[in-house]
Amino acid sequence: MKNEPENSLSVRELGEQGLLKRLHRFCPAEWVGDDAAAIAMTPEPNRSLVVTTDMLVDGVHFSDRTTSAEDVGWRAAAANLSDLAAMGATPLAITVSLGLQGDTPVSWVEGVYTGMVSCLDRYQTAIAGGDVCQSPVNVISITAFGWVPTDRTIRRQNGKPGDAIVVTGVHGASRAGLELLLHPETGQDWSEAQTRELITAHQRPNPRLDLLPILWEVMGERGEIAGMDSSDGLADAIVQIARASGVGATLERGLIPVPAILKQRVGEERAVEWALYGGEDFELVLCLPPLVAREFVERVGNGAAIVGSLTKSTRVCLTDSTGAYADEVITQSLSFQHF
Repeated sequence: MKNEPENSLSVRELGEQGLLKRLHRFCPAEWVGDDAAAIAMTPEPNRSLVVTTDMLVDGVHFSDRTTSAEDVGWRAAAANLSDLAAMGATPLAITVSLGLQGDTPVSWVEGVYTGMVSCLDRYQTAIAGGDVCQSPVNVISITAFGWVPTDRTIRRQNGKPGDAIVVTGVHGASRAGLELLLHPETGQDWSEAQTRELITAHQRPNPRLDLLPILWEVMGERGEIAGMDSSDGLADAIVQIARASGVGATLERGLIPVPAILKQRVGEERAVEWALYGGEDFELVLCLPPLVAREFVERVGNGAAIVGSLTKSTRVCLTDSTGAYADEVITQSLSFQHF
């Protein structure tokens, strides 16, 4: 082992304590080394602690074909921060638990942590500790902690008939990026800039924490907000909000923002299908009073759009004002499901 190049060591060769010592370098020194992290918080009334957990499994959520170690780490962190953003919460810290095969290169594990820190640093969020154990398949489980003013908590159940449905950016880009990674020939006549933009959307999504200050400004004291993120697809998000709120929804096909290149290259029908069901775009789907929605969309720009509205019925429908497509009922059946 002493003669092994340092970057070729496996986690079995380095051992649990050796690996933990290396991973501590990615965490604030004052938060690691004990049985739990003690994070100082200023006690304030009317604040809620927000906690979310997300798990990524090799062969299910990532693979060497499509994702480098750094990209795995970025995506793992981004998925959890996106869940906090979907609640209106400001992140505090995350913990990371790893299940690792013994022959996993230590350099891969450090790459994962490098990717996580690269994402977290953008949002002033740190790794507060975690756990490591042996596993037959590599698994990354993250728990993220944040806080939100109680009266500003975004919840799926807050939707009301007449609310406008807003998305904070384009959809279908991540699904297109995955297609390009799995089948590079798909983009052989696309420009390098076009393919890179879509692949980056898949490998390095950005949680929309940046939009929360704008949202609070335009909302003022107007009341509750319904919403969630679109990590499992736009269709899934709208169905879940409608179901939790006891309402229906109408979504206009022509208003769904998709990358222009997709309509040109794969056709409108497939582009909309990827936008609805492709998933992993990590945008926010918000239900707002119409006047607030218009102001919010104008302030955000960059693909933000009003795509429909909540209704009194319990049906969730995709409509088409041009008449080129028949109205269809949207369900979760085409969205990603683990089982």
